[in-house]
Amino acid sequence: MGFEWLAIAMFIGFLAILMSGYPVAFSFAGTGLVFGLIGWLVGAFDPSRLLLLPNTWFGIMSNFTLLAIPFFVFLGAVLEKSGIAEELLETIGIALGSLRGGVAIAVIIVGTLLAATTGVVAATVIIMGMLSLPTMLRYGYDKQLAAGAIIASGTLAQLIPPSLVLLVLSDQLGVSVGDLFLGALIPGLMLSASYILYVLGIAFFKPNLAPALPLETRQISRTALVRKVIKAVFPPVLLILAVLGSIFWGLATPTEAGAVGAVGACGLAALNQKLNWALIKSAGQSTANVTVVVVMILFCSSFFSLIFDALGGKTLITGLLVSLPGDKAAFLIVSNILIFILGWLLEFVEICFIAIPLLVPAAQQLGLDMVWFGVVMAINLQTAFISPPVGFSLFYLQSVAPKEVSTRDIHKSALPFMALQVAVLLLVVSFPQTVRWLIDLSAQQPVL
Repeated sequence: MGFEWLAIAMFIGFLAILMSGYPVAFSFAGTGLVFGLIGWLVGAFDPSRLLLLPNTWFGIMSNFTLLAIPFFVFLGAVLEKSGIAEELLETIGIALGSLRGGVAIAVIIVGTLLAATTGVVAATVIIMGMLSLPTMLRYGYDKQLAAGAIIASGTLAQLIPPSLVLLVLSDQLGVSVGDLFLGALIPGLMLSASYILYVLGIAFFKPNLAPALPLETRQISRTALVRKVIKAVFPPVLLILAVLGSIFWGLATPTEAGAVGAVGACGLAALNQKLNWALIKSAGQSTANVTVVVVMILFCSSFFSLIFDALGGKTLITGLLVSLPGDKAAFLIVSNILIFILGWLLEFVEICFIAIPLLVPAAQQLGLDMVWFGVVMAINLQTAFISPPVGFSLFYLQSVAPKEVSTRDIHKSALPFMALQVAVLLLVVSFPQTVRWLIDLSAQQPVL
């Protein structure tokens, strides 16, 4: 077996340190240092391999695709902090207020739109929880239906472009981020549509759980409503279409589109008379926090990966995954179970740098479509993020939920939406064209 036992011990040691609450980046680096030294002492690791690291790190910093991350984070932070998201939710809620379940449907629609701007789950769930949960409770909505709609729609930021999950996955999978964005769009909209159909079903069969807004609350002239829609809905929707459309039609790279989107978000804030130095500073701070975390984990995980690979870890894991009885089906089952379990414990960035690199070689050897595989992993991660008892989105909502909504309510609220996500995951696995259709269609279009 050689020194593969050392690689196994290294991975187990890393997970143990991580579970103790130690920061992910330093867990990577510390484990790499300790087992690199042990490997050198027993003759399993040549320290001269560390000379490869500067080139690896330079490659990370010069990766044009990863530069899109701060742009999209800044775009979402500006929309959040300028109150544009709040006005969007209020307007759509009034427009759908006469419909049973209309406010919950408005939450899902706005959650979908925010997912296409923020790309960050925590921001979307917290915004929606603060703005809409007290409103739905005040008008008689069932606590679990209200909380579930927020958790599920807020977590769409995991999947709907320009998701940060997809940006990081494109780098780890070695596929075009544009293809990954296109591939994830239909599954993301399938999830959103399934949530809306579920709310409509609840409103039809149990109308007391999802009532329409009282007449006095939604009483507004048609002219005034049209003005509110034009002011609050059209600008952010046009910004989303411009940013994503420029990527899909090949007019701009994701990084270029993200830069334009960031400027556009500032423009929308200015039109709403909310653009000021405090807003820019706050959005910039949020952007810096996310970007620094990603880059630190990237640097430290590449160091860990170099030593893990030198000890034979990747070769061992690839061999085990490829030799599973059942070929591709068995690999997909094992991969999905692994990612789902890790999704309970770790943030998406950590999973992308810990687990995905171990799965990629086996997926390639088995001949899987890597874009489709990436979308399947992203849907799985989204399901894990709302799964009781430790899904991250549950805690995000719990941090801003009113006192009358208990932790038990929040956890139970996620169960029907989990079932919907699993159903969509199975559809995407069974029908890969749900991912490939837009990609193949775009390939047939003339390049502008």
